[in-house]
Amino acid sequence: MTKDVEMAARNGGGGGAYYLPPPHHADGGGGDVDDDGKQRRTGTVWTASAHIITAVIGSGVLSLAWATAQLGWVVGPVTLMLFALITYYTSGLLADCYRTGDPVTGKRSYTYMDAVASYLGGWQVWSCGLFQYVNLVGTAIGYTITASISAAAVHKANCFHKKGHAVDCDVYDTMYMVVFGIVQIFFSQLPNFSDLSWLSILAAIMSFSYSTIAVGLSLARTISGPTGKTTLTGVEVGVDVTSAQKIWLAFQALGDIAFAYSYSMILIEIQDTVKSPPAENKTMKKATLLGVSTTTAFYMLCGCLGYAAFGNAAPGNMLTGFGFYEPYWLIDFANVCIVVHLVGAYQVFSQPIFAAVETWAAKRWPNADFINREHPVVSGKRCRFSVNMFRLTWRTAFVIVCTVVAIVMPFFNDILGFLGAVGFWPLTVYYPVEMYIRQRRIQKYTRRWVALQTLSFLCFLVSLAAAVASIEGVSESLKHYVPFKTKS
Repeated sequence: MTKDVEMAARNGGGGGAYYLPPPHHADGGGGDVDDDGKQRRTGTVWTASAHIITAVIGSGVLSLAWATAQLGWVVGPVTLMLFALITYYTSGLLADCYRTGDPVTGKRSYTYMDAVASYLGGWQVWSCGLFQYVNLVGTAIGYTITASISAAAVHKANCFHKKGHAVDCDVYDTMYMVVFGIVQIFFSQLPNFSDLSWLSILAAIMSFSYSTIAVGLSLARTISGPTGKTTLTGVEVGVDVTSAQKIWLAFQALGDIAFAYSYSMILIEIQDTVKSPPAENKTMKKATLLGVSTTTAFYMLCGCLGYAAFGNAAPGNMLTGFGFYEPYWLIDFANVCIVVHLVGAYQVFSQPIFAAVETWAAKRWPNADFINREHPVVSGKRCRFSVNMFRLTWRTAFVIVCTVVAIVMPFFNDILGFLGAVGFWPLTVYYPVEMYIRQRRIQKYTRRWVALQTLSFLCFLVSLAAAVASIEGVSESLKHYVPFKTKS
């Protein structure tokens, strides 16, 4: 596997499309509308948890054995637990800020930017939008690359089984990226986040499936052998890496673990699908606890068992990096699960972009039929689907552009690592902390204020270190880059 492909494999890992709101009903939300006059929300703890798990457990879970190998038995698991706690805590702060003022009766925020505008305003709204939407677009491109690597791994697994492990079974990724893009064009026509519940549930099942397979294979190898050499501090200077490489790889691993939990950029959009009563923030906190605890369990198993199986030589991705060759049919199934999961995850991260553009266009041209008119295709009692020409045109163009960028720049996940490093601190920690301080009117220099600001500063340092390490990874990838010639 080339360096570009291995980096992509290792780093691999929605708001509703609100057009013009329907007229506000005087009944205060009776019938089929909520208290804000919009279509009644139907989300539950389970659908919100499915969205969270779909967003959080990406194929990057399979890189955690590599991350643990860089940090060792002590720092690796401790870091996993630490960032799980940070994510759960700051997600709770953000969930309380869904409604302005009072978490139960205040004015709703439909997007992350709406929440920031309500509490902080000014330049912070625009900086939030920049961080959020650049990360979302980058994630869509990164998932296109990662899905193609997993699809290509199915071909390679069959090739290795028939011809032996020493044979060159590499294949170009371009065809798989194009197919993935075509699939996304169809799913992108689902009007909004509420219509994605079934896809998120399917994607969550897929993520459980391939994570469980990776854990099972790692456990089997740990029991039966042979296993790699493990140490308390991870890869050894002078044996596995140089001292400079040890520092860069440790920072990259720290960043991988931190960003593996990052889903705050779409938390408000997920919360806006949840019905009430009970209060949305209570439902979201339960969903966050369920989602984060579930993902942490899989992260610990994949990271620790994977490291026990492969030691300091752990591959960037246990399945696409061919830490395992047999049983080949199980490797095939796991990689198919990854592809299906990424189909859903792509939509979870793309829906906020769709919503932002379509809401802006509807407000800018309120009388344009091309933008606002819905053309019913299916109008049954249980299944309804309509086509909007603007939605069809612009979402198709978005998917095409993302696919082309993925093909031209297959090492984009190196850049995505940088974007994620820059976005982790503001989106997961800074804005939730600052909005919570403003909401609860916490005075400066009080014990609670100091604790919250200390947490924010420490996470800033992690983002900064990971960003520097990602830049180094991009520069290394550029040295070996040949357009349209990257193989898996």
